[in-house]
Amino acid sequence: LAVAITDARHRGRGPEAGEGMSLHLASAQQPEEGERPRSGPQRYVPFSEHLGLRVERAEGGEAVVSVELRPELLNNHASGHGGVLMTLLDSAMAHAALSRVDYAREVVTVDMHIAFMRPADGVLQAQGRATGGGRSVCFCEATVTDASGDVAARAMGTFRYHDIA
Repeated sequence: LAVAITDARHRGRGPEAGEGMSLHLASAQQPEEGERPRSGPQRYVPFSEHLGLRVERAEGGEAVVSVELRPELLNNHASGHGGVLMTLLDSAMAHAALSRVDYAREVVTVDMHIAFMRPADGVLQAQGRATGGGRSVCFCEATVTDASGDVAARAMGTFRYHDIA
């Protein structure tokens, strides 16, 4: 892990401009942009990487995606932020839709409905499943559970297929 600390005063801006020091963390062994897969179950999605999402399994219209909640992914009640849970659900459903067509196409989320059931903490796992659709759209559902198996959220989504660019 490489750490870079930037002090705005060394860039010709002083603290009077309201800038101070910032901390940037970066992986010491980040692959080059051209080395990252653009499709398939392990494809590079910057936001998913930022959150720490892990695709555990994706095949046959089903997918499992997990995330370990860190302090910066929590809300003001010290539980998983709703946006993190929504992204986890979206990712699990997208991978379910993609695995339904063996990752031969891409998807975009057209519609998503979420129900939050209870606060979530620890390691969360989303299980997504393609439930129907055709050549142009896929209907999916997903559930997020915590380490104890309690359901934290559920979602339904519609995904539009498009050809890989």
